[in-house]
Amino acid sequence: MAKNNMTNIQVYKRKWNLNIGVLIFGIVFVYLIIIILGSLTNRSVSTYEVRMGSILKEVSYTGLVLRQEEVVQTGEDGYVNYLIPEGSKVGVKTKVYALSEHKLQFEQPQSESQSLSREEQYSVFMKVQEFGNSFKPEKFSDVYTLKDQLTTLLTDQSSLSRQAQLDAMAETEALKTYTATSDGIILYSTDGYEDISEDNLSKEMLSKEKYQAEILKDNTSVKAGNAVYKLVKDDDWKVCIPLDKKMAKELKERSYVKVRFSADGQTMWAKVKVQEKKDGVTGILNFDTSMVAYAKERYLNIDLILEDETGLKVPKSAVTKKTYYAIPRDYLTQGGNSQLSGVLKDIGKDSVKFIPAGSYYADEEAGKIYIDSDLFDKGDVLKKPDSSDTFTLKETELLTGVYNVNRGYASFRQVKVLCESEDYYIVEPTTLHGLSNYDHIALHGKDMKENKVIF
Repeated sequence: MAKNNMTNIQVYKRKWNLNIGVLIFGIVFVYLIIIILGSLTNRSVSTYEVRMGSILKEVSYTGLVLRQEEVVQTGEDGYVNYLIPEGSKVGVKTKVYALSEHKLQFEQPQSESQSLSREEQYSVFMKVQEFGNSFKPEKFSDVYTLKDQLTTLLTDQSSLSRQAQLDAMAETEALKTYTATSDGIILYSTDGYEDISEDNLSKEMLSKEKYQAEILKDNTSVKAGNAVYKLVKDDDWKVCIPLDKKMAKELKERSYVKVRFSADGQTMWAKVKVQEKKDGVTGILNFDTSMVAYAKERYLNIDLILEDETGLKVPKSAVTKKTYYAIPRDYLTQGGNSQLSGVLKDIGKDSVKFIPAGSYYADEEAGKIYIDSDLFDKGDVLKKPDSSDTFTLKETELLTGVYNVNRGYASFRQVKVLCESEDYYIVEPTTLHGLSNYDHIALHGKDMKENKVIF
């Protein structure tokens, strides 16, 4: 019988070889899964780039001007001619006007017509512009008032020639001249408001709608007892404006307010007073300088500048508060082998441990330092350098600030608010451990925590 030849086959385990490509792919895949899960479970942080900016908060008004004024009347009939330009300062010996029995005829200078100076051109432009801004068809008579004002301004161009002719006539006794009754600024108009003061001021007077002024013209007939000119006798003057409840409340909290005059763009500080009467609330702005610049005006267009600050502009949504411990200023020191500022924490057995204070904030006036409450526990004891004095952490304060995210994690930065608008704050750029131009901050500060990683 033939033998069966059987082969004994043994199966060995296959040796596993490491595939680098598969390993790298696996790591990348896991990383992507983590990133996706992180983006789904963590709210992304919107950021804002801090920039220098400014906030100008102003409110416009048309105000009634009150001064100490005296209307001077003539004692005789005749034709009046004025000897000095309107708005000039006069003394008691200054010849102001002359009377003649008949209307005078003046010779025109043979030289070419004179052109207006730059200042006179600007004055004409501003009068026309103000008229255009406030003109209403139902008040067409204002056109004639503007005409009289411009005529008076333009006739001043020939005042030197007229003055020479008037002086020559006076020497021949053709004219009778009159001097000023007192010192002051001379005006050639009346409006019935000369005796108005803040005590008898009414709400109607604050509106320009019913206002009428009478321009006193050269070479016109006057009767005894008629007004011939007006004197403004004091440098103190007022601008009265109507106020609503909100503005009245704001001005009550101020002693002074900054005012810009639309006529020339000049700004001045006014002492402010709020006056309440049955017919409304009035703001009284008191000035003691520059009266002569606006002596011819009964109403002035002005802007109250309530805020005017420049600094770092941050959204209001970014600003939040954080708790800090308040400690005496002299407990702050530097580490033995570093330039870091911090405090010495008492750890018992006459031993201390140096704790870096991180971003701390100083109040030099109060002599306090504010250190992050996240670094310490309430009741921790600090030791004063080179002394046996100690201080227990217990007093906390809320500091106002934003979260800086320049380095990919949130870091609180204190800010000092200078002023605000509806959506933004202007903050001081020089605060210790504060913000700088082009810093990136979290747009929603209340959603952040210290050292939170930004996705």
